[in-house]
Amino acid sequence: MPHKTLYILLALLLFSCNKKETLKISVKNVVTGEPVAGNYISIVEIFNVSDGVSGSKTKDFYSGQTNSEGVLFITEKFNKNRRYTVKVGKFTEDVCYINKSNEQWYVGANTEINFEYAPCANLKFRYQNISCIDENDRIEVYRYTNLPKYAGFLINAVYEGCADYTMPNFVEVPMGWWFFEWTVTKNGVTENFTDSFYLSNGQQKKYEFQY
Repeated sequence: MPHKTLYILLALLLFSCNKKETLKISVKNVVTGEPVAGNYISIVEIFNVSDGVSGSKTKDFYSGQTNSEGVLFITEKFNKNRRYTVKVGKFTEDVCYINKSNEQWYVGANTEINFEYAPCANLKFRYQNISCIDENDRIEVYRYTNLPKYAGFLINAVYEGCADYTMPNFVEVPMGWWFFEWTVTKNGVTENFTDSFYLSNGQQKKYEFQY
């Protein structure tokens, strides 16, 4: 009888530590909204080792692929005392933006996890002072996108005097809308300008600032 009681208590303890949850994982192109079918999603379970030395260990917990709508539903029993890392798989094209490559999850957290990415386009600039007055002429350009937490070009482009500079190479940037704000100072007068354009997946574009 004592052994039977012990087994019952252990079973109850194990049951109380686990909870069935359904996770909804989605993967899409953040610019176009197009879902990514067949993306390989994996989950790793993280647990502490009680020997006081080893710390945390991990083991593979789940793997599967997104459906035609770019979604994977995962229904499993998760341990309330453990953490899980949900990882998005590799993409079939070059990626220049992703909101996150993985997310830490635990029982009680939001059961919807969204991975959003943007493929690459190619961009280069020319800065040409076509009506130079003197060495005090100046242009400063701020270049950015509307992608969440993407800073764009971290440093503003600044050129002084009779500049005519073309970037030697194209640089990879996320596809989508790009925005530009720039100021031109000549003969002590400053003017402000703005422009924007859309870059498609894989597109190459040379943009010229003539001032």
